[in-house]
Amino acid sequence: MGLTKRIVPCLDVRDGRTVKGRRFVELIDAGDPVDLAARYDAEGADELVFLDITASIEDRGPMEQVLSRVAERVFIPLTVGGGLRTVGDVERMLRAGADKVSLNTAAVQGPGLLSAVATRFGRQCVVLAVDARRTGPGRWEVVIHGGRTPTGRDALEWIREGVDRGAGEILLTSMDQDGTQAGFDLDLTRAASRAVGVPIIASGGAGTPASIAEVLTAGEADAALAASIFHFGQISVGGVKRFLEARGIEVRP
Repeated sequence: MGLTKRIVPCLDVRDGRTVKGRRFVELIDAGDPVDLAARYDAEGADELVFLDITASIEDRGPMEQVLSRVAERVFIPLTVGGGLRTVGDVERMLRAGADKVSLNTAAVQGPGLLSAVATRFGRQCVVLAVDARRTGPGRWEVVIHGGRTPTGRDALEWIREGVDRGAGEILLTSMDQDGTQAGFDLDLTRAASRAVGVPIIASGGAGTPASIAEVLTAGEADAALAASIFHFGQISVGGVKRFLEARGIEVRP
């Protein structure tokens, strides 16, 4: 996995616009996803994640047109998720410009999808997205449908199973911390990192460069995902990387 840590802006997309909320609700407009993607590319983002946050609950397909427009302007790895239910859906996203796909609700409902996609395209392009809500000390539950449907499944057990089935990376979101800018759930991220041998992208709670540094060190994450602090101009991707470098955390220039 290497020592270099990644900074990954995330764009939650609804009806063709970037939105951002708090704990998956109270969504507000954050701008055009294509313009934001180009900005983050120029600022030095390592990757971008695009999530169609209502595709699963609205029972529709993914945002192919938005992805195609982004791929024309951005030249860093793109991960796309939301509404991906079949190997055919994944193939369309890869053809539209995605480098990796994020599987969440459909993978929980049919875990064989992870194996099928990994077999067809390689596990390096399979990102298992896990939205987790704390249920007690050291315990988190998987929630699907964009944070609307609790499953009763233990998050760490599901992460282990997902990796066994072919996931090459985990995008792990703390629903409790999402949009709060109060810092990441370090216990959750650290537990997941120690449970499996694939990279963990920590999500939910980025508020300051210090909170990002903390999840990359104490939280043992391989990458930190952030949205609000970048969308609303609190700090740039480059600013975060300079902060990390000054503290001895290795990042790509």
